[in-house]
Amino acid sequence: MCVGLPARVMKIQNGMALVDASGAKREVSAALIDELDPGDYVMVHAAWPLPRLLTTMPMKPTTFWRTWIDGRRKKRTALDIIKNYDGPKIRIMEVCGTHTHEIFRLGIRQILPKQVDVISGPGCPVCVTPVGYIDQALWLALEKGVTVCTFGDLVRVPGSSMSLADARSKGAHVEIVYSPLDAYEYAKAHRDEEVVFLAVGFETTTPPSCLAVKQALADGLTNFSLLTANKTMPMAYEAMKGSADAFLYPGHVDAVMGTKAGEAMVKEGMSGVVAGFTAKELLTAFAVILAKFPQGKPFFKNCYPRVVTETGSLSAQALMAEYMEPCDSEWRGLGVIPKSGLQLREEFSACDARKKYGIPKMDGRANPGCRCGDILQGKCKPPECPLFGKLCTPEHPVGACMVSHEGACSAYYLYGGNAHE
Repeated sequence: MCVGLPARVMKIQNGMALVDASGAKREVSAALIDELDPGDYVMVHAAWPLPRLLTTMPMKPTTFWRTWIDGRRKKRTALDIIKNYDGPKIRIMEVCGTHTHEIFRLGIRQILPKQVDVISGPGCPVCVTPVGYIDQALWLALEKGVTVCTFGDLVRVPGSSMSLADARSKGAHVEIVYSPLDAYEYAKAHRDEEVVFLAVGFETTTPPSCLAVKQALADGLTNFSLLTANKTMPMAYEAMKGSADAFLYPGHVDAVMGTKAGEAMVKEGMSGVVAGFTAKELLTAFAVILAKFPQGKPFFKNCYPRVVTETGSLSAQALMAEYMEPCDSEWRGLGVIPKSGLQLREEFSACDARKKYGIPKMDGRANPGCRCGDILQGKCKPPECPLFGKLCTPEHPVGACMVSHEGACSAYYLYGGNAHE
């Protein structure tokens, strides 16, 4: 049942409002209201599966009740805002692999007006990892005989000539782990083996890699190291700002790093909102973008305030700063982006696999027919790739975007209806 209830605002904090609806108190999102004060009355829409939103402009008590009694106040939900959008054409780029899949899985693309185009950017850590990095991991496994510990998605990403799965069939020792700390525990339990963890990912997975190094050094382990391909998002936003009108910022990354990167992009003329991952949170984020975009001014809004704060996790940031330093980094499809990567500081070089094993630089050669690079830049969509759904499927992937469960090609294949048939 869809019910709109009048409620009095009791308290406002971090984008959330505590409201009282006839004695029932609850927290609701205030994302769609720019000016709201304690004591104002609002209409709260609580229908599932729509977001619980403050959906009307605040009014003082006398005005509110007059409007409520007359029945002339229109209740607007996030779904109303989205479905009734009649503004200019807009390209929204999500830069989070989880957003890619959840937007498809929840059917959000199907309710967007035709002038709203959602494109997938470089938000999948496996997808942006370059071919040369896979070749370096293969070199370690096959030429140096080390035990390679890696996340499962990375095992099937093709290198220039084979994948880690292919190398394992040739006798290479490849262990699938769920955390960098699992790799550290493996090295601790197998001190007779040289163990290298493939450290890929953004600011969400980098702190655990730093913690693994910290514990390995504290335990005196000499058989554990990282092959780093850690990346940071701010410079990627800068590189991609001409590809979209607004970003759907990744809630996981911003939970660690805070909202400063998104706020800074407003000064560059780029709009965006931080989004969560439930249906309610994603609908709210899209509604905020579509409500603000026609105003013609760059904007930023944190639509995930229950998790994301302005400062983020200071302890995680301090850990990264202690063990890592910025470096230039290659992104699949985007090339080398200055200062967009992280590498171990010199004082921790004993855990740096590149220095420990003298790994040569490898450029890598991707399949020339694969358009993963263009897809990650928003230049094309997966069905426009000539290999999509034919030579490239989740069972037999050619490109990284089809391998990873967070990849755009994988999402289009799984949820894209008949697009691949």
